[in-house]
Amino acid sequence: MRRFLRWTAAVAAGLLLAGCGGSPDEGGHGGEGKGTGSTPPPAPRSTAAPGPTALPSSLTSQRLGWGRCEATGNASAPGGAWQCATLKVPLDWSEPGGRTIGLSLIRARATGDDRIGSLLFNFGGPGGSGVSTMPYFEQSVSSLHERYDLVSWDPRGVGGSEGVRCRGDREIEAAEAVDATPDTPAEEKAYLQDAADFGQGCRQATGPLLAHVSTTDTARDMDLMRQVLGDDELHYFGMSYGTELGGVYAHLFPRQVGRVVLDAVVDPTADTVGHAENQARGFQRAFDDYLESTGQDHGQGSRKAADLLKRLDKKPLPTSSGRKLTETLAVTGIILPLYSESNWPRLTSALESAEQGDGSELLALADEYNDRDASGRYGTMTHSQRVISCLDERQRPTPAETKRRLAEFERISPVFGDYLGWDTAGWCHDWPVPGQYDTPEVGAPGAAPVLLVGNTGDPATPYEGARRMADELGRGVGVELTWKGEGHGAYGSGSDCVDSTVDAYLLNGTVPKDGKVCGG
Repeated sequence: MRRFLRWTAAVAAGLLLAGCGGSPDEGGHGGEGKGTGSTPPPAPRSTAAPGPTALPSSLTSQRLGWGRCEATGNASAPGGAWQCATLKVPLDWSEPGGRTIGLSLIRARATGDDRIGSLLFNFGGPGGSGVSTMPYFEQSVSSLHERYDLVSWDPRGVGGSEGVRCRGDREIEAAEAVDATPDTPAEEKAYLQDAADFGQGCRQATGPLLAHVSTTDTARDMDLMRQVLGDDELHYFGMSYGTELGGVYAHLFPRQVGRVVLDAVVDPTADTVGHAENQARGFQRAFDDYLESTGQDHGQGSRKAADLLKRLDKKPLPTSSGRKLTETLAVTGIILPLYSESNWPRLTSALESAEQGDGSELLALADEYNDRDASGRYGTMTHSQRVISCLDERQRPTPAETKRRLAEFERISPVFGDYLGWDTAGWCHDWPVPGQYDTPEVGAPGAAPVLLVGNTGDPATPYEGARRMADELGRGVGVELTWKGEGHGAYGSGSDCVDSTVDAYLLNGTVPKDGKVCGG
């Protein structure tokens, strides 16, 4: 789950008009998966025991006070306005009778009479705001709305649920000047110091919550949510990081698994380094597909992009805003359009302008990804993503270990390898709290079938992750559906085959044959 693992903001960049969008107040990074290549040896698993936790009745019998949604401007929904409420959950799940925190929820009631129950959505990140995103996404799931209450929430540490901000806008902008692919001892020291400073800022801003925002914590929140919403089983649609969250839930509560769809599936067998290698493969694969679509040779096009980044490392480009396009911002600007094929023409224009000495277009793409508005204000999704992923991840590669792996990262991806390689050392460097596991436990023997949707052209969660999630969930649980397409995710991306298969499962309980392929 590295810096580029997400769903919410990426969808907003390319598919907002189709109804799949993020909030203008959210941005950041997100989503990971496994690319081609050898499978790493098994990593140690989480030791968390599955099963429910005994909860006080004050939590399980709480009544949700559904009312006006201030965060969405009381946006309308088919059948009535969106409603919002606050769910109380334990701060520390090992002490369920202790201090509680509030989670912000949003819903739109089912529009028909033949209601199945609630369908919970997590749009990825980690750190994406479900409260902000759900109204934008309703159009894409309108076929499901007749029989389901559409429900989402801000997970703990996100948005309206004790959301965190670890830095101010000026500090964030200043940090953009830090070289994320250091070439000298001075640059390496500045890079690691910036990472440590970010962690300390999170500790000061978050306090005790910093140790209680893990994926496992949120999975337990989901089961309490299920109970309070009045559902016997959890019906759930998870995207990108939301697929890992769904897998962890299935492990903890296999008997409560209802109809669960996981789209853009994270590889649960990959550790910190494995995630970064997966994304290097995935984004390079997507970039190669982009080059092919423009009639360019893969090798030549990648070398040209890599040469541009090397030049920017030495001399950033001017832009119309007066800011400079650095190598790090350029990588981010190239990454953003790869999340959606509809944005590929923007990438062509931006790269051509950069070759001519103007970095304005690539900088604009990077600002979209980093959720920076025209006034210089930044969203906080990156902050939430980091506190969640760094609590999850136990593996913390040292700079020396990272440098030994850089040649392999660059072999995997001449465009993105150097950045993603260094990211393994910097993302959780000197983090104030230890990580919980090397890889998440998602085994769920006895659970109902879980539908896993993989996209062969997915850059952030390469499609091999769906098969690995199926294997980890267990025989008879994980059912794989493959779409031969482009972009991050499959449902709502233009495939009638994918959409109808997912709808038939969620609405009628029709489980497709494992290995079904759409497109070709």
